[in-house]
Amino acid sequence: MQKIEHIGIAVKSLGTAVPVYEKLLNSPCYKTETVESEKVNTAFFQNGPNKVELLESSDPDGVIAKFIDKKGEGLHHVAFAVDDIEAEMKRLQEQGFVLLNEKPKAGADNKWVCFLHPKHTHGVLIELCSERK
Repeated sequence: MQKIEHIGIAVKSLGTAVPVYEKLLNSPCYKTETVESEKVNTAFFQNGPNKVELLESSDPDGVIAKFIDKKGEGLHHVAFAVDDIEAEMKRLQEQGFVLLNEKPKAGADNKWVCFLHPKHTHGVLIELCSERK
């Protein structure tokens, strides 16, 4: 793993949350995107080398809506950048981690992504991500 790629934060409304994070980070939102496969709208911020992704459900039955219903708004996941996502997925499976998807899938910000089950990472949802080429 190369670095923390971004921190994902679940929010009820991007319209409400984006201005708060623009003030907090003293930086504008540089990108918004809808990821239909995940039923989520995203907004990205970069402050120096650090990135924050806000996640708003685009569907009342989506995973982010369910997360907020259960836990409230807040930290959703920590994403790590990897060079070769398939090799990293294989390595982690061999180490006993449970992956939430068998193959990398297209995610936001031009990334291939895979999530690790939080039961095997002390309650933290971990995302692996690599650039789509």
